[in-house]
Amino acid sequence: MATAELDPLLLLRQSIASGAAIRPTTSDDAAAGEVPLSQATHLTFSTPSHIALPIDTQTRFASNDTPVDLRSIYFAWLKREVAIPEYNASASQLNDELGGRGQVRKFAFVERLDLITWLEGASEESEYIKPLAGDKDGSTSTAAAALASKGAAAPAIGAKLGRSGKGALDPRLAVIYNSERKMGDRNSVLRGIKPTDFSHVRKSSAIFMSKKPPQASATNLSGNPELATRQKQRRPDPIILLSPSASSLLRMTNIKSFLEAGQFVPSDSLSASSSTSASMLHINRLMKDIDPSRPMRFILVEGPEQFKPEYWSRVVAVFTTGQSWQFKNYKWSNPTELFRHVLGVYVGWRGEQPPESVRSWGHRVLNVGIDRFKESAHANLESSRWRDHEVVEHIWKAVESNMRSKGWRRDQAPTSI
Repeated sequence: MATAELDPLLLLRQSIASGAAIRPTTSDDAAAGEVPLSQATHLTFSTPSHIALPIDTQTRFASNDTPVDLRSIYFAWLKREVAIPEYNASASQLNDELGGRGQVRKFAFVERLDLITWLEGASEESEYIKPLAGDKDGSTSTAAAALASKGAAAPAIGAKLGRSGKGALDPRLAVIYNSERKMGDRNSVLRGIKPTDFSHVRKSSAIFMSKKPPQASATNLSGNPELATRQKQRRPDPIILLSPSASSLLRMTNIKSFLEAGQFVPSDSLSASSSTSASMLHINRLMKDIDPSRPMRFILVEGPEQFKPEYWSRVVAVFTTGQSWQFKNYKWSNPTELFRHVLGVYVGWRGEQPPESVRSWGHRVLNVGIDRFKESAHANLESSRWRDHEVVEHIWKAVESNMRSKGWRRDQAPTSI
């Protein structure tokens, strides 16, 4: 199969899923050695066979409606674990090394998260990835992504999946299908052995077409709920902001186990579930009063440095320690004004009074307490931390209630808060 016919995104996702080697090289030769990304002219894959694609190949991932090259996609995957400032600094350094031979595109906060989530196989869809050529409804692209995430061969661009829809077309079946006699349809039967001029039909139909009601498309859309649903935009993911303070009980290392599993472990404990270098996390939670049929994905970050103005309408909660410097770069830097728009959450030790600043912010900041952590070799974490689950459910109930009051619904999010 020619390299020009292969989809770079599916090849990359397939290689990541199977753990196969991906090497930047200076040629498409199988014996070419790995070189730094700044010197590479090709990206070589070893699965399903030796395949080398030019490093500047345009992909189906579009940023601001502009296709992104393979070098930028691969670089974003290599830097998936680093914080946004370090990622931007590394991209600038690579651009300096490339000189005039190319440029690495720096992705926005949500674009980078969406790309990494899709590449690692956690999602089958992406609002930034265009469908494969010839795939009008996106079903073939979704099925191809599912196959690639399991290590199956990536289909060619424009190729259809097998008639069962469960994999790439078998070459032996392709030979059989090519030998089939093609039957005519209502379009092909009008094409005879000599050209026929049907221009008079267009003139005769013009009078009827001009009388078509202008609201016809809207009428057809309302009469077909399935079509209307397809044309609706994807609901954006809500955002939860954490405190970057070192004194905070909940950091990026332990927030996932707390909000998802209902168990608190210290942020510096070996039991903490997340990487200390992670700059963003996402967790799933079923919000029954908003969308009882599918879980909502929440994005967790410590600061709004990479926020666009429209991201603030998606912020649903702010975890705080009571230190006002946390809000310096927020849209609303005054805590009183901030918590008129967003739910505040303070988590402290059970039995201890919250800071005076938290009490002064009033009922708009939810104040909860958890038991102190006692790590023991003989203690069962689930049995010793059973009260954490009650606290977590109380927090989620407050978040869900606040989201409903701000306009979050099953198929839409508020445009302002």
